[in-house]
Amino acid sequence: MQVPGRTRYILASLARPAAGLVLASALTGCGLLHDRSEDYVYAPEGTPIQVPEGADSSRLSEVMPIRSVNTDDSRRMYPSSIPRPPDMTSEILDQNYVIEELDGRLWLLVNDVPGHLWPVASAWLHQSGLGVAYDSPQLGVMQSELANFSKRSRELLGLANTPATSEPRVLVQLRLAPGIRRKTTEIRAQVLELDEKPEGLVAWNPDAGEDQTSKELQKKLLGELAEFLQQREDNKSFSRAASGMVAKPLVRLMSEDEQAKAVEVELDYGRTWAEVNRSLKEIGANILDINRSEGWIQVDFRTEDERAPGWFSWFSDEQEPTHTHTVTVSQADDAMVVTAEQVDAYNGDYTSADLLTKLFEHLY
Repeated sequence: MQVPGRTRYILASLARPAAGLVLASALTGCGLLHDRSEDYVYAPEGTPIQVPEGADSSRLSEVMPIRSVNTDDSRRMYPSSIPRPPDMTSEILDQNYVIEELDGRLWLLVNDVPGHLWPVASAWLHQSGLGVAYDSPQLGVMQSELANFSKRSRELLGLANTPATSEPRVLVQLRLAPGIRRKTTEIRAQVLELDEKPEGLVAWNPDAGEDQTSKELQKKLLGELAEFLQQREDNKSFSRAASGMVAKPLVRLMSEDEQAKAVEVELDYGRTWAEVNRSLKEIGANILDINRSEGWIQVDFRTEDERAPGWFSWFSDEQEPTHTHTVTVSQADDAMVVTAEQVDAYNGDYTSADLLTKLFEHLY
């Protein structure tokens, strides 16, 4: 059946407002669709299944029982309020014992203070057959006896089964030092080969053992030490002499007029550069470009709201990263200084002081 032209015009005119109403409702999401995101919070508990009398109910039991939840507190599962910020004093590492490497140096990072670890590290040297010949809690260095005359220590260090009179004198040194983060300790180990038995404590050489063979031996020693420390986590021994190593922090926040101006780090350039790079990633500052030789790092440090593409994100491509701040690492006297500068084109919420404060909180 053909529809007269006048009738077709009236029907088309009525359809346009209706389509616009449907589109507007779909975009706003108001009123037409029921929000079911909280239904599970208020849903009543179902009636348990009843089997006929005399039937076997074992097949209806829970294979993986779910812990019961107090119904009075069940509404807390839905985030109706802003959560409390994380406790910045928790000072807990993801792992308590981690072997890290940087610029040819290896160390064991432990989530504890040197005063607690000093007597346990000494006990490990004795148990390994190395013993302790000299130690200096002020320097944080322990030095073993000669490993040449102990079968256990020779096996530990990979020495030949039969001692030779012409072989070098071998000993092990451990160095405990406060970590960058509070209440952490970094333990290094090195194996020294000498022409004769030393008469005292040999000066610690921070650059010793950078060849591949020495690294593998260091990893072995640090791994066994970590296992020994883990087995004795309940040990309550404490060294008062070694506790003096934690008096001075390695990271300090420099402020002016209650605004962060710089972060001072008492480490070498390579270690400071690595720690700053890692911390920037973990605080959510996306690294866009770096230049280690010149000491600058370009980052995108915007808030989540600033990075969100908005309601109509399906009409546009993913938002490109934006250079908002430049972080600089430079030498100043006996320490490294980390500064931040905000790009002129960025006028968002995070200032350079905010970036430095977050960086300091993570480093320290």
